[in-house]
Amino acid sequence: MSFDSRAARLTMVESQVRTADVTDYALTDAMRVVEREALCPAGKGGLAYADAEIEYAPGRWLMRPREIGKLLQGLLPRPGERALCIAAPYAAAVLREIGLEVVVAEGEDLARAPEGPFDVIVTEGAVANCPDAWVKALAEGGRLGVVVREGPVGKARLYLREDGRTGWRDAFDATPPYLPGLEPKVQFAF
Repeated sequence: MSFDSRAARLTMVESQVRTADVTDYALTDAMRVVEREALCPAGKGGLAYADAEIEYAPGRWLMRPREIGKLLQGLLPRPGERALCIAAPYAAAVLREIGLEVVVAEGEDLARAPEGPFDVIVTEGAVANCPDAWVKALAEGGRLGVVVREGPVGKARLYLREDGRTGWRDAFDATPPYLPGLEPKVQFAF
């Protein structure tokens, strides 16, 4: 019996994503089409649709389907917008499927942002603090989604730039691994 990735995608959306109140039709339709297993390393394609983070490169992880679905829905992506996906290959593929122009950042220094402005910025990893460069790369009306963690559980934080200022709100709990170089700083204490 062979692996049916189409059926696995449908099951993922129906049992993990939609049950987490992800109701945006364009988003769920895109998640039903994007082949998540193509982003997994050899031998891990069968895990692509599990409720788990999957390491796709050393120190880089695909976010759980439920969590990335909720994060993307909070960003309200619209066709024709420009998106920056930082260590977020699955989010990039989903946003392309929706119709956004996508710039991917996978370099060594993830705290820097490519030339903006961007309408949508998203990452699939956690950070101890959201880099200022990411916030500054937002266009007017731009939205940024990132998980900020100070311990075992983080908060998905949604930023919005409006009238030249940027504010944020916490949206939901999430637990993706930290992005390399953006972990909490280790401090010595007696």
